[in-house]
Amino acid sequence: MAAFTVALVLVGVAAGLLRWRRPAWYWMTFGVTLASLRVLARYASVMDACGLTVPPSRWRLALARMTNRPVPESRPPRILRLRPTRTGLVLRLGLRPGQDAFDIAAASDRLRHSFSMYGVTSRELRSGVVEVRMTGYDVLKRVQMPAKVDTRPMRVPVALREDGSVHYRDYRAIPHALTLGATESGKSVYQRNLVAGLAPMDVALVGIDCKQGVELFPLGRRFSALADNPDTAAELLDALVARMEGVYQLIRAEQRITAAVPDAEIAADIWDLPGHLRPVPVVVLVDEVAELALFASKEEEKRRDRIITALVRLAQLGRAAGIYLEICGQRFGSELGKGITMLRAQLTGRTAHRVNDETSANMAFGDISPDAVLAAIQIPAELRGLAIAGDSTGGWHRIRAPHTSLRQAVNTCNRHADRTPDLPELTPFRPELTATAATAVPLSKTAPATA
Repeated sequence: MAAFTVALVLVGVAAGLLRWRRPAWYWMTFGVTLASLRVLARYASVMDACGLTVPPSRWRLALARMTNRPVPESRPPRILRLRPTRTGLVLRLGLRPGQDAFDIAAASDRLRHSFSMYGVTSRELRSGVVEVRMTGYDVLKRVQMPAKVDTRPMRVPVALREDGSVHYRDYRAIPHALTLGATESGKSVYQRNLVAGLAPMDVALVGIDCKQGVELFPLGRRFSALADNPDTAAELLDALVARMEGVYQLIRAEQRITAAVPDAEIAADIWDLPGHLRPVPVVVLVDEVAELALFASKEEEKRRDRIITALVRLAQLGRAAGIYLEICGQRFGSELGKGITMLRAQLTGRTAHRVNDETSANMAFGDISPDAVLAAIQIPAELRGLAIAGDSTGGWHRIRAPHTSLRQAVNTCNRHADRTPDLPELTPFRPELTATAATAVPLSKTAPATA
C-alpha cells in the first residue's frame, strides 16, 4: 500500500511538472485521457446548462402519457464522433431539429469553461453536422508544426492556428494576399516561412525590397529577380506585366475551342495547359509597400503611379497567368494615394500582426469582419509572431508562425537554388551572386584615422 501511494505521488508530481514545463507532452500522456472522460461525463449537463438542448418531441410525450412513464428529458445534440488529436479533442455533433450551428458557436466560451479546455471553436461541416475543436493547452505559446502536413503544389504550411490545425497559404485558392505588421511584430519571420516553404516547389520567386534588400537579398539564390529601390521595382513590374500578356497569348493559342474538344480540355489559365507548355508560376513578394507609394517630387509621383498601376493590373489579371502577389508592409492606408484601395480590394487573403494604429487594421479587415479588427489591435507586443488571418468570406483565425531565423531560411534557399528558373523577361533583374571583397563603410562623417 505504501509503495502504491509513493508511485501515485510520483505520477502526480510528474504530471504537474509536465503540465508546467512541457504542456504538449502532458497532453499526450495524461491530458487527452482526462479530458475525454471529463467531456463524456459532463456532456449532458453542460449542454443543458448552456441552453443547447431541445424539448422532447410530441410523439415521445404522447408515448410517455400512454405508458404512464415520466416526462422525457430534453435532448442534447448527438455525439457522432470524439477524436483525440495532438493538441486537443475534435467533437462532431449531430444537431437536433430546431438547433442551428450559430447556437454552438455562440456558446463556445461557455463550453470552454465547462469542459476545462483552453479554447473551443466550431464550424459547420454540412447541414445538421457541426465540428467542435477543443484545444487542451496554448498551442501558440510554443509553436510546433506537425511532422506530416498536407502539401500540394502552390500550397505552403506557414503557421499554426489556435485550434491546433495548420494554416496554409494556398495560392490556387487565394491568389493574392496582404500582410501587415509593425516593427518587431513577427512579419519578417512569417515572410521567411513563406519563402522557405516555396523554395522546394517549381515556382519562380520575384522580390521587391526597398530597404536596400536587407530582408530578401540574403535569400537571392532562390530568387529569379530582385529589386532594391523604387526605380528598379517600376521596371521589374513592367516586365512582369509584359510576361503576363505573353502568357495570355499562349493560353489563347492553346485553348482549342472546337466542337470536337470536350469542355474539360479548354484552357482558361496556365493550370489547364499541358505540362510541357505550362509556364512556371511566379510569386511576387513586395516588402514595405509604402515605400513604393511615397513621393516627394513630380518625377517620383509619375513613378509611383506607374508602380501602383502595374500592381493593380497584376492583382486583377495575374491569377490566370500564374502570377501571385504577396504585399507586405508596416502601414497600409488610403493616405498612400489613389489606387491603394483598388489594390486592397484585389488582395483576398489578409494577415495582420500587431499594428500601431486602428486604421491599418481596418484596411486589413474592415470590409471583412469587425471582430477581426478588434482582435488585431489587441495583440500584445510581447507575443511576436501572433497574427490574425482572414479572407473575403468573413472567417478569421489567430495564427502564429514557428520561429525561423534568417540563417535557416538562407540555408533552405541555397539548398534548393537549382530549382530557380531563368525567365527571359526577368534576366536583367537576376540578383548578382558573385562574392565581392568586403569594404569598410564609415558610419559617421568623421574621417577614419590613419596610421
